[in-house]
Amino acid sequence: MPEDQLEPPIRKLSVELMMFGATCATLLVLLLVAFLALKSEGQSPVDTLVIQVSVMGLLALLGLLAIPVWRGLKSRPGGAFQLQEGPLLQAGALQHAIFSSINFSFIATDARGVIRIFNPGAERMLGYDAKEVIDKITPSGISDPQELVDRAQALSIEWGSTIAPGFAALVYKASRGIEDIYELTYIRKDGTRFPAIVSVTALQSEEGDIIGYLLIGTDNTARKQVEAEQALLDQRLRDQQFYTRSLIESNIDALMTTDPSGIISDVNQQMEALTGCTREALIGAPCKNYFTDPERAEEAIARVLSEGKVTNYELTVRALDGKETVVSYNATTFYNRDRKLQGVFAAARDITERKQFDHMLQQNNIELDNARAAAEKANRAKSEFLSSMSHELRTPLNAVLGFAQLMESDTPPLNPSQKQSVNQILKAGWYLLRLINEILDLAMIESGRVTMSVESMSMSEVLQDCHAMFEPQAQKFGIQMHFPPAGDVVLVHADRIRVKQVMINLLSNAIKYNRREGSVTVTCESVGGSRIRIGVRDTGVGLAAEQLAQLFQPFNRLGQQTSSEEGTGIGLVVTKQLVELMGGSIGVESSVGHGSLFWVELDTSVAQQLPFEAESLGTDGLALAAVQPLPAGEQHVLLYVEDNPANLMLVEQLIARRSDIRLLTATDGHMGIAVARAAQPDIILMDIHLPGISGYGALKVLRADPATAHIPVIALSANAMPSDIKRGIDIGFFRYLTKPIKVKELMDTLDAVIEQSKDGLQPDESASAARASERSAVPMKENDA
Repeated sequence: MPEDQLEPPIRKLSVELMMFGATCATLLVLLLVAFLALKSEGQSPVDTLVIQVSVMGLLALLGLLAIPVWRGLKSRPGGAFQLQEGPLLQAGALQHAIFSSINFSFIATDARGVIRIFNPGAERMLGYDAKEVIDKITPSGISDPQELVDRAQALSIEWGSTIAPGFAALVYKASRGIEDIYELTYIRKDGTRFPAIVSVTALQSEEGDIIGYLLIGTDNTARKQVEAEQALLDQRLRDQQFYTRSLIESNIDALMTTDPSGIISDVNQQMEALTGCTREALIGAPCKNYFTDPERAEEAIARVLSEGKVTNYELTVRALDGKETVVSYNATTFYNRDRKLQGVFAAARDITERKQFDHMLQQNNIELDNARAAAEKANRAKSEFLSSMSHELRTPLNAVLGFAQLMESDTPPLNPSQKQSVNQILKAGWYLLRLINEILDLAMIESGRVTMSVESMSMSEVLQDCHAMFEPQAQKFGIQMHFPPAGDVVLVHADRIRVKQVMINLLSNAIKYNRREGSVTVTCESVGGSRIRIGVRDTGVGLAAEQLAQLFQPFNRLGQQTSSEEGTGIGLVVTKQLVELMGGSIGVESSVGHGSLFWVELDTSVAQQLPFEAESLGTDGLALAAVQPLPAGEQHVLLYVEDNPANLMLVEQLIARRSDIRLLTATDGHMGIAVARAAQPDIILMDIHLPGISGYGALKVLRADPATAHIPVIALSANAMPSDIKRGIDIGFFRYLTKPIKVKELMDTLDAVIEQSKDGLQPDESASAARASERSAVPMKENDA
């Protein structure tokens, strides 16, 4: 058998068929690459569009190449290669597969632009049936007319020739052999619009003449939406970046960010101004280079990285021109979304002015301290001088007044002239003594050495005492005195002795500067529910406005220096300061010819109740009830030294319920000492602030006297500060109790004294044990007070 007859038919392929196969293989490879490119991530919308259009062009080219090759093979005699019958291997079937795609619109026209082919993809996209457009319209009929006009104008400018809007503008480049791809708005049958990417290719005959055009289009709506969303996101990102940058730039502090190694990554304009460098010069430079102490700056960054933040870290920035600025460095770390450390965010605030202000303030404080020390020294010197002067003046004044009184009562009596002279000496002497006393009071108040025993006291009793004191003096001048009814009980929170001193001063002035046959009216009324106002109204000449302005000035008698009435000009100053020391206030209302009203306001108080009923006393009532009556002659004697009648009455009622204790009382320290020496009581209960001699002074006298040194003395005072309690225990009081009186505490203390006396403890041992017990109880007393 000849060799050519043995060769299989496949080896007799023609050159055309081999070329067609190679071309198809190349196109298929390109299609595969395009498909893989579409599947890969990171493609921009424009790249995706180019790949899609290229794919459509390759498919169209593959279809066009298949037609002539198929015709050439069919025309060979006998056929060098006989194709198998089958729908997929026929050229018609291949064309049908391409043009039947619903994902692309294929619109083929003749040379004049009339639509000849309108595939299913075009029908789906545009809503027309093929029969509605084929041989009836051109593609310009389904395009946006204004876009055709704009495209024609653009092409006319580009090519330098006049191009009419319409189909010619759609295929102008393709008609010149240039494959054209552009974006166009198609109009559907229902009038809706959608963007499309259109690829236009000219169809040529074998002779090279243009016989039509192929328009391949894809719906670009999805890409447009993606682009719009991406544009919106980009705009939001730009807005956010602008907003963030605005925040950074609007900050009054110099801001910068660094990486963990201290290299600057960003700064604001304030940092540029502070360093004198541009942003470009700062970014990438080590942060430490811009501080006078680089090691300290590095330490700041290290602390931020280790501790998470640094505040008020003082550094000095050195600018490019050498200027140095002290700043307060505050920094913290910052992270990305994955909580990975990115670096340090720092703010540097210029504190130059603050440093200057602090320096000035420090200097002012030093000057103020020096001035205060000088003032205190001067005040102490003044007080010491006044005290010394008072003592030195009293000594000769005592002789003057003493011998003058002897001369006044001498026998035989003085003649009228001598008596008048002696009276003048006595009058001047007593006035001088009063002046010395008031000056000393003022000095003690101003130096802060006046002590107050502020407690609940009866204002009614003070007014009654004053009424009895001043009634004879008022009658001498024919002045009527009016006081509140004696039955009204008014309690205030104040020092009884100082309140009485205040009222004596006000009433003395009301009588002294009144007119004959005038009147003095004392009122006592509630003000605001928490304060009591005591008013002293006179019917004197009154005071003018300029006199009221100078009323409380020392040694200012308001024009009364030449009057017959004696005065020092200090009494009202002392009165005002005493009232204010007790937490009160003082004022005056006056008019010329109508008299004056001086008023004092003090805090109200409540009476100390004696709740001896078991249901209200609780354990206190049981403590009182537990005391068993003793046989006569076995009672213990208690001496209570107190100047406040209300407190005396309270303790009297308490002790009256104990049959084992008999109560003695004394109203001042000297009287208490005398009663203690005479009666030898078993216990002494003593107030601290007493007339004549204080409780501390009385205790010292009692301890120094062998006859009274063994008697336990219990302090009972309104001074309830821990320092007061400690001082009392250290001085030698057996116990230190505070007012208001706590019934159980008082009774327990009395029982403790009585029990120790039964145990036969020596006085020193008893006092020592009591002091140890009292010191351990001081914190409790502080809380109770």
